[in-house]
Amino acid sequence: MPSALFRQFILKVHNRCDLACDHCYVFEHADQSWRNRPAVMSTRTMRRAAERIAEHAREHGLAEVCLVLHGGEPLLAGPDRLGELITAAREPLRGICDVEFRLHTNGVLLDTGFCELFRREGVLVGVSLDGDRAANDRHRLYRDGRSSYDKAVRAIGLLRHDFPELYSGLLCTIDVANDPIAVYEALLDHEPPAIDFLLPHHTWDDPPPRPTVTAYADWLSAIFDRWLASGWPVPVRTFDSIINAGRGGPSLTESLGLEAGDLVVIESDGGYEQADSLKTAYDGAPETGMDVFRHSVDEVGRHAGVAEGRGGLAALCEVCRSCPVVAVCGGGLRAHRYRGDSSGFANPSVYCEDLSALIAHVQRGSARRLGALPAPVLRSLATGYGDPAAIAWLRRSQTVGGRALLAAVGARSEAPAAWNTLREVEGLAPSALDAVLAHPYVRVRAVRRLRSLEESDDRTDDGLLATVACVAAAKAGTRSTLTVPVRDGDVYLPTVGRYRVPGRERTTVQVGDGRFTVEGATGMDPVRRLRAGAASVALDDLDPFRDCHDWPASERLDEERFQEWQTCFQQAWELLEKDYGEYAPGIAEALTTIVPLDVPHPGSNVSSAARDAFGAVGIALPEDPATLCLLLLHEFQHVKLGAVLDFVDLYDRNDERRFHAPWREDPRPLEGLLQGTYAHIAVADFWRRRCRVPQADTVAEAERHFGKWYPETLAAVGTLQSSEALTGLGEQFVALMRATLESWDPSVPTARSD
Repeated sequence: MPSALFRQFILKVHNRCDLACDHCYVFEHADQSWRNRPAVMSTRTMRRAAERIAEHAREHGLAEVCLVLHGGEPLLAGPDRLGELITAAREPLRGICDVEFRLHTNGVLLDTGFCELFRREGVLVGVSLDGDRAANDRHRLYRDGRSSYDKAVRAIGLLRHDFPELYSGLLCTIDVANDPIAVYEALLDHEPPAIDFLLPHHTWDDPPPRPTVTAYADWLSAIFDRWLASGWPVPVRTFDSIINAGRGGPSLTESLGLEAGDLVVIESDGGYEQADSLKTAYDGAPETGMDVFRHSVDEVGRHAGVAEGRGGLAALCEVCRSCPVVAVCGGGLRAHRYRGDSSGFANPSVYCEDLSALIAHVQRGSARRLGALPAPVLRSLATGYGDPAAIAWLRRSQTVGGRALLAAVGARSEAPAAWNTLREVEGLAPSALDAVLAHPYVRVRAVRRLRSLEESDDRTDDGLLATVACVAAAKAGTRSTLTVPVRDGDVYLPTVGRYRVPGRERTTVQVGDGRFTVEGATGMDPVRRLRAGAASVALDDLDPFRDCHDWPASERLDEERFQEWQTCFQQAWELLEKDYGEYAPGIAEALTTIVPLDVPHPGSNVSSAARDAFGAVGIALPEDPATLCLLLLHEFQHVKLGAVLDFVDLYDRNDERRFHAPWREDPRPLEGLLQGTYAHIAVADFWRRRCRVPQADTVAEAERHFGKWYPETLAAVGTLQSSEALTGLGEQFVALMRATLESWDPSVPTARSD
């Protein structure tokens, strides 16, 4: 079993508390191991703990670790002992990695002396506060019933006004009996750098008080609506985590998301423990039986309980694994899944309905602001097919993205007439502009132009805005006259064609009644289309920006070669609709362009998709329609996944490792492996279905190809899942890819003719 990697270490520097909060998981829940541990950590224990952390950091090349001084109440150790402990922790790590110190406190003892120590040592301070006085005094009291509110507020004021660089935020435990807006506004009054709302720790054996089925979701949703309406004035970790994980990024809290937890607890006696919240489950739940004097951090990382807690999607129960929001929820906090029967932690969270409702609410609200990729769209695409609704969503979103790119170019370029025409068309007939923006190489050109503008001050009109404006105006039925540059003797109007304009650097294009008059033009080559059934795609051998594939684009095809393309495409499409019906509607919806590629050897079966050219594929005309059908299926997979990756992160983009792909000799970066695996689902599926064609001369070949591509694709899925580089959303996406593969019969019974 490989060792887990830890970056956060919770250090129990003092194991008692001066308050008696009735929702405290350390003192008031099932685990009572604090009674048998020393009240304060010794410097010897701290030094040995730091040596173990240094070993772990050195072994795994960690650039930084976070040490959290915790309790109990850490301030009960006093400033002198805390200073000694910080020094003992810092020395073994010096020269190994950077150290971020944090401390979490109830605040009642915080004073200037403590703050000056923390300033010298660079310790960030977070304070627990449950809202206004009434909310806070429900739970955060002294043992004799006195309020802690005034002292906590005084501590926060000290941080805000005198030591603002130490102030890291507020932590609030939810009580649905409190007014959510009053709590939120009270916390906001303290100008926190961040707010963290915590669900109170409960299990299925000790469920939370619940006036309604989704009381906790409703409580947080009310705050979210206020937070969103006021422009997100402060980071709120729960909301930020849901939004971030919904886009494939990491969760920002251990209570959400599928990412493996990266923290370990070191108790005051040096014992290693799992997450503190497990104390809620049963007595001894977080124990590992290991300590800093006898065991390394890597040994803790191989502990069975730690492995289970880091198991991601595979470690969840079937109800969670099949849930559409599992990549965001992650099953909730592990402790909240516990039931004291044989199921243990193999249950949904006791807050399952709250989490589902809250995630849906936050995603709906944030989508209106941020354009999130809807979960049903992602799940449909993850199967390998993508239903027409999902593909249509991708296409619409790419058009919106194209508008944003064009606007960014327009804001920086000096082409006022073209920009004004575009704005006029957008106001009168936005669908006309969208039709031009759907051309894949308009996006390619816009991306390149924007990069060029960012790198230099040359704002001279390059013709992008003007040519797009001309075509959009024609489609909208408006009149316009614009000046456009001539490129290599040609003016290309996207989706329309190429006008030959020799001997000029610039010319004018007049638009009227849907027609173009190009001054000085001596001829025109139109964009030709391939048609078959429900499909109509441009065979673009003209666009000057089409040459962005792995193989060179063909020059203008003669009529005979074009007719060969038309015949082959028509037969390939008939095959696609007949035998690969799940794919055909999506391809018909979004495939707008095929670029013929120029290869030295005809029949090379070469194809490619360009990352920024949504809706386009490059293909060298193969020798038979079946191969063209296969190449369309293969490359359109890349088109779909590229669009998905425009919206969400499915993997850690900072991971620079390379991985074996069964179909290539050279190791691939993670995105390359993901793209290839997704594309080969369609390849394996093509040959799987081909095995059922009742023609003896094709079945044997199909069986051979399926026998190769199916296990290789399944193996590549396994490599992705074991990479530990997938985001929570990526883990769910790849699990659905696997589910598609495993739903097939690998033996593939054939249907030979008699």
